[in-house]
Amino acid sequence: MQLLFILDPLDKLVTYKDTSLAIMREAARRGHALAVCEQQQVLLRHDKVTVQYRDFAFGEHGYVLGDLQETAPEQFDAVLMRKDPPFDNEFLYSTYLLEIAERQGARILNAPQAVRGWNEKLSITRFPQFAPPFLVTRQRTLIREFLAAHGDIVVKPLDGMGGSSVFRLTQQDPNIGVILETITDFEKRTVMAQRYLPEIVKGDKRILIINGEPVPYALARIPQNGETRGNLAAGGKGVAQALTERDREIATTVGKVLKANGLFLVGLDVIGDSLTEVNVTSPTGMVEIAAQTDCNPAALMVDALETLSP
Repeated sequence: MQLLFILDPLDKLVTYKDTSLAIMREAARRGHALAVCEQQQVLLRHDKVTVQYRDFAFGEHGYVLGDLQETAPEQFDAVLMRKDPPFDNEFLYSTYLLEIAERQGARILNAPQAVRGWNEKLSITRFPQFAPPFLVTRQRTLIREFLAAHGDIVVKPLDGMGGSSVFRLTQQDPNIGVILETITDFEKRTVMAQRYLPEIVKGDKRILIINGEPVPYALARIPQNGETRGNLAAGGKGVAQALTERDREIATTVGKVLKANGLFLVGLDVIGDSLTEVNVTSPTGMVEIAAQTDCNPAALMVDALETLSP
C-alpha cells in the first residue's frame, strides 16, 4: 500500500509516544510506502484537489524525507488525516477540500464529512443512553441553574483538546462568576456543562475503535493529586486496562455507528460507566497500550487498513 499521512509539523511530534508515528512504523515494517504532508499542502487547483507531499522513511537516527512532489490524493491507497485539533476554520476548510478529493476517488480516513459533522463534545448526543447529564449553552444563568441541580459539574469548550480550559465547579466555588465569564467569553462562546463524575479518580478511559471494532484494552488516564483532568497533556498518568463489560457495551454499540459513518479510527472517552466524548480527529494512546500489554493497537490499525478493498 501507499499511505499518505496529513500531520502536524514533524518536528513538533513527540516521537516516542506519537500514535501517527506508531502506525507509520508498523506500516513500514510490513513494507508499505509512506508519504507525509501538512494541512496547508492540500490544494484545490481550479476543480482538482492535489497534495504536495514528501516520501517518508524511518532511518537509523530518525527519519528521511524525499523531495517535494505534487499529485492527486487518489494516487494513494489511503490518506489518513491526523492533524491535531483545535478544529478551527483552517481545519474546517481542510475537510471541504478532502471531501472534494473523496468525490474524485481518494480514500480519506476519517471521512471528512463525518469529521466535520461529529463534534467531539456534541457527538455524545447521538448516544444519550450512555451520556451523563449535560447542558450546551452560552447563557451563564442556565449554567448556574444546571450547577444548582447537580451540585458538582465540569464546564468545557466545544473545540478544546488535551483538557484545555476544562473547569470543575461546585456551588461553594468563590470563582463561579469569573470562570463562567471566561469560558463563555461573556456569553459569546457556547460551552458544554456536564455533571461531574467522581469515577474520574480511577481514570478517564480512552477506548480506541478501529473500523468499528474496539481495541481490547483502554488507556485509563488518571489525574494527578489535586487535579480534575485525566488528560495526559494535563499531567495524567496512563494505565492500560482490559475493557469492562460496560466499556464493551458502549464501544460495540458506538462502533457500529462510527463505521457506518466512515469513521475508521476513533477514541471514545469513558468515565465510570458514562461516555463523555467521541474523538474523531487524531485520537492517541496506542503507544502506551502497546507498552503495557500484549496488544499492539498500531498493528490492529494496519491490519484493518490492509483489509480495505483496492
